[in-house]
Amino acid sequence: MTPDTLHDADTHPTGGTGFRTVLVANRGEIACRVIGTLRRLGVRSVAVFSDADADARHVREADVAVRLGPAPAAQSYLDVDAVVAAAVATGAEAVHPGYGFLSENPALARACGRAGIAFVGPGVDALEAMADKLAAKSIVGARGVPVVPGAGEPGMSDDDLLAAAGVVGFPLLVKPSAGGGGKGMVVVRAESDLPGALASARRVAASSFGDDTLLLERLVEAPRHIEVQVLADTHGTVVHLGERECSLQRRHQKVVEEAPSPLLTPEQRARMGEAACEVARSVGYVGAGTVEFLVPAASPDEFFFIEMNTRLQVEHPVTEMVTDLDLVALQLRVAAGEPLGLAQDDVVLRGHAVEARLYAESPDRGFLPATGSVLVYDDGGVPSGPGASPLRLDSGISAAAVVGGHYDPMLAKAVAWGETRDEAVERLDGLLARTVVLGVETNTAFLRSLLADDDVRAGRLDTGLIDRLVASVVGPGEGPGGPDWVDLVAAALFLVEQAVVARPGGGTGHSRLLAAGMAAAGDPWRVGDGWRLNGGAAARRVLLVDAGGGAHEVRVTGVVGDAVVHVPAADDGAWPGSTTHAARASLVRDPGADGAWWLTLDGVRERVRLALDAPPADGEPATVWVWRDGRTVALAAPDREQRAARARADRRRARGDAPGATDPEVRAAMPGTVVTAAAGGEPVTAGDVLVTVEAMKMEHPLLAPHDGVADVRVRPGDLVRRDQVVAVVHPHDSGAAQPAAPVPQPDTQGAS
Repeated sequence: MTPDTLHDADTHPTGGTGFRTVLVANRGEIACRVIGTLRRLGVRSVAVFSDADADARHVREADVAVRLGPAPAAQSYLDVDAVVAAAVATGAEAVHPGYGFLSENPALARACGRAGIAFVGPGVDALEAMADKLAAKSIVGARGVPVVPGAGEPGMSDDDLLAAAGVVGFPLLVKPSAGGGGKGMVVVRAESDLPGALASARRVAASSFGDDTLLLERLVEAPRHIEVQVLADTHGTVVHLGERECSLQRRHQKVVEEAPSPLLTPEQRARMGEAACEVARSVGYVGAGTVEFLVPAASPDEFFFIEMNTRLQVEHPVTEMVTDLDLVALQLRVAAGEPLGLAQDDVVLRGHAVEARLYAESPDRGFLPATGSVLVYDDGGVPSGPGASPLRLDSGISAAAVVGGHYDPMLAKAVAWGETRDEAVERLDGLLARTVVLGVETNTAFLRSLLADDDVRAGRLDTGLIDRLVASVVGPGEGPGGPDWVDLVAAALFLVEQAVVARPGGGTGHSRLLAAGMAAAGDPWRVGDGWRLNGGAAARRVLLVDAGGGAHEVRVTGVVGDAVVHVPAADDGAWPGSTTHAARASLVRDPGADGAWWLTLDGVRERVRLALDAPPADGEPATVWVWRDGRTVALAAPDREQRAARARADRRRARGDAPGATDPEVRAAMPGTVVTAAAGGEPVTAGDVLVTVEAMKMEHPLLAPHDGVADVRVRPGDLVRRDQVVAVVHPHDSGAAQPAAPVPQPDTQGAS
């Protein structure tokens, strides 16, 4: 059967799957993507959700939805009994686990089997064999597949691993045997750093996988990460669908993926593909799986097996776009016991596809996860799922969605296809530029900078490339995410239109919010144009603060439909002899789209998207979001009281009791789980680790800002939110009172 006729065969009432109802045991974009295929095949879909996701997009798109439990994943998406009970209650004949959560958990496969429900994935034996990285390396090595040199056996203590490290050699990689996706992995370059790395990796492995067994691997410097998609059925067929290049990574997490790899020749592709099929055969694999390899930069003809992911991968859309196959439909076909209907000679790769992962994260804050409410979302009508070409956007969000800290911060995947790699990259950049997300920080600007890099464009890739680029393409308040003078004009006019800015001589801005349309109602006292008797119009002063803390004062004279705006002049010679630039400007609402406005500057009109985020707490400023010309910036808009408080704080900091005085409060940089906490009431030295927070597959130490006595306000196991005060370090001479006892913290655990 050819790839083209495969789609046609999937259109009868059970979609060629034998299933009439399938439960999707996941959330976000992957749940939406699986539900899309089920809808196309005419199969009834069942979604599951936690309390945090009650109104999520995947819930609305499914035919039926079942609540699993509270927001923490352990009480909802990771609850095997609850998932199987939901399947039984809705008459589901199969469970599709997506990726993450329970997708590689043998307990779910067993529970489905006991309930007479098909698990859309491999058998329990294959799941268990490949989940244990030590066992997996032994199994595939015996079949002649090359593996990375290393050491590790169940039951090895830290002392045993320290002794084995001398044989493995430095630098090396510490990996949880039962883990995946980079969680708990630590690079160690010197023997002195190994004890701490082992302790950290064991904590993460035990808490995340229930197994603290570790292994050591020789670190392959500057490698390429290339993986092969395999498919196997219960009738003995095993095929591969070519490879994916996944070398663009950060913190062992893939960021941009593509198919095929720009490195491999047809001969190398065939050799690596056959090795991947042999890995699948070695464990009697059934379903869709991915075999991951490292390719050393110094010897690109070599490759080493890393691991096998026994599930659908996040990056599977690039394979679908170059093969014209629906991998979810094929998974369902195999899970129903049907022949794959596909031979190796039927697999033809056409063109090139590139995918970028759109995350809710802040590059300005070291790529820490971001949270908030989606105020404006516009995907430009780009379709999702298989068959979408040349552009595809698989998304799990919509306007008004709440992005919290409970789960993985990935919002969507942008994918583009082209006849050539250059064409695919250009199309992907354009898709990212046109995708609008306001209300939550994203990595869109960083992705576009990455795609523009000369090495990326030339296909000179390795797993360390992003780390080398980060310092040059991201900086607080500058680079692709920083505001320019047009952004400032748009933001200031929007704030004036929303009546957020303080009126001259009375009240503060955010205490004077006016109902929409007051000015348009014909009341001259509500026009807000700064008119004064016997004098020129008064300008409204708007203070905007960028992500790097830079303050920009903008003055607006007149009404938003016809104003003169004075903005700080850029120090680039554009306006010589002037510290400000005056522009004739207007801002008019565009009713054609949510948050859309027409901005006219000196006779030139362009479309912008604007949104106002209410202050998150008392004393905090509102935020104005600006999308323009493919760029998004967020600017804080403090009112008079907040501006005064900021000035007072700056003066206090400037006249600190000691040179280099620092803030005594230690705050969590992101939502996460406390894994270590120092004892309260004890003397500490600047730089001592007070609290360690686990989030985004990494441990993040929070350090003492100066010498003093630590008042630690959290315990291990507590869940902390972003910017929460976790400790206060009182200087030795401050006469601080006895530290308060830890207090219960809000439940904001990151989960997947």
